[in-house]
Amino acid sequence: MTSPKGTPDRAAGAGPSAPPAPVSAPDYSHELARLAALLADRTRAAFCLALLDGRAWTAGELAACAGVAPSTASEHLSRLTEGGLLVERRQGRHRYVQLAGPRVAELLESVTAHLDAPPVPPRGLRAANASAALARGRTCYDHLAGRLGVALTDAMTARGLLDQDGGFALTVTGRAWFADALGVPSDALCGGRRPPARGCLDWTERRQHLAGAAGARLCERLLEQHWIRRIGTGRAVRLTPEGTDALRELLGIDGAAAGLA
Repeated sequence: MTSPKGTPDRAAGAGPSAPPAPVSAPDYSHELARLAALLADRTRAAFCLALLDGRAWTAGELAACAGVAPSTASEHLSRLTEGGLLVERRQGRHRYVQLAGPRVAELLESVTAHLDAPPVPPRGLRAANASAALARGRTCYDHLAGRLGVALTDAMTARGLLDQDGGFALTVTGRAWFADALGVPSDALCGGRRPPARGCLDWTERRQHLAGAAGARLCERLLEQHWIRRIGTGRAVRLTPEGTDALRELLGIDGAAAGLA
């Protein structure tokens, strides 16, 4: 007996047909091992964490930061660049390196958030102050992290600007707020492979802060308006008196009560 298309039907009582061949998943084991090897060195890890401030550094600056010789730094930077974690920028005779993009920064911040706190606390007053400043507020590549980043995210969520229940998304009201309060048009929050809003797990607060295009534009505007300022040459930022007033008016954030001032 044949089917309407002329294909013989399986005879009644015949055994079951052979199961379909299993579809093998892509094997990422080699690439995962390669990536882990890049970060499995304390000097290279220190370089990557320093570059989370989003800026370009010279090899000499990174060498001083990690406490290694310039020749050692150059060797490690070559490996990180060849491995795709860093990119090189040249300006005249000077060579700068920076993280290859937001996805690398997100990877580093997410991995760090899963680590336990270092068993040995910072030694000395200067190191303790630097650690406290990072926890209070810092840049995570191009967006804000620490207590400041989380406070901004919580306030935006409470006011209906962010939706954390159905994922992590900027609401219609949130897009209007960016345009009206910060002068950031909607088209500046879209485009490319980067989502308008994304949650990033904060490694000190162990909670989500705002990343994505909206997080980058928010950080950019706060720096331009001098509502936050960088502390020295590192990642730490502090809320200015003008910023304290602005965030209280725009988002109802009490900087002193939140430990931001």
